[in-house]
Amino acid sequence: MTGRGRWACYWTLSILVSGVLLYYSLRGVDWPRVWQIVAGTRWEYLLAAAGTTSVSFFLRAVRWRILLNAEARLGVATVFWANMAGYLGNSFLPARAGEVIRSLLISSRSSLSKTYVLTTALSERLMDVIALVLWSSIVLLGVKPKPRWLAEASGTVAVIAAAGAIAILILPHTGDLLAKVLGAIPMPAGIRARLLALAEQVLLGMRAFHHWGRMAGFSLLTAVVWALDGCTAMVAARALYIGMSFPVAMLLMAGLGLGSALPSTPGYVGVYQFAAVTVLGPFGIGRDAALAYILVAQVLGYMVTVAYGLPGLYVLHGGGLFHRPGLNES
Repeated sequence: MTGRGRWACYWTLSILVSGVLLYYSLRGVDWPRVWQIVAGTRWEYLLAAAGTTSVSFFLRAVRWRILLNAEARLGVATVFWANMAGYLGNSFLPARAGEVIRSLLISSRSSLSKTYVLTTALSERLMDVIALVLWSSIVLLGVKPKPRWLAEASGTVAVIAAAGAIAILILPHTGDLLAKVLGAIPMPAGIRARLLALAEQVLLGMRAFHHWGRMAGFSLLTAVVWALDGCTAMVAARALYIGMSFPVAMLLMAGLGLGSALPSTPGYVGVYQFAAVTVLGPFGIGRDAALAYILVAQVLGYMVTVAYGLPGLYVLHGGGLFHRPGLNES
């Protein structure tokens, strides 16, 4: 299948998934009630939520920098602007293209290869999944009723996350074995050399976790980031006079995080609405209030992301994403 054909399939699937979830989420919604809730928003709480969101974004950059600086010395500001440009891409482009954008920006500003940077970015996302699974599993033990789809999906996602964690733990020690396997496969020497170089950078990116100090710092920041995001959800809900406890907020964060892995249109339209109405519903937050909340939360998220993402692109894009060709091609 050609590249254009793959994109066509992805867009078709994304529109289908988003459309089905959005239809389910909007069934029976009392739109006058939704707008009434939104119109009563207390802006001082939204400003506070924007502030905590900004802190969370900054801490995410500090966390990613821990992995990047296993092989480089990057400043916090550089990583922050690149990270925000990546979040901007994830918000408005399909297929989580922001991960590629932030990786290219970091690679263009350092001696790190694109493959190494992208590996750390994707590994970081995997660790977020593991954190969300742990959070949701702990919370689900103590709440009733449980959001059905989240309870059912958490087991499958936990297996996938565990497999990913094992891969990060084991694969970096398989470099010699991989070299022998590639050496035994008939192929042109040039292609073999490029595959070996690519594999070396991937394994090097995973190996960034193989240091107790880095892993401890990364894990601590992950816990702080997600706890802060849960508090942000509570503050944003309070802006709409919606009562949301911390355990419920963390379940919502898990639902939104895991739902974002589904193929969807840019901005996760449909996916986020479905997660909100299905996760919050069992805890007494009606469909109208849940929909009003997620609409306000998404708009707030877009505003903060644009506020930092556009300057990030401006600051780091000088000369283009590939302004130092040959230095970090792998």
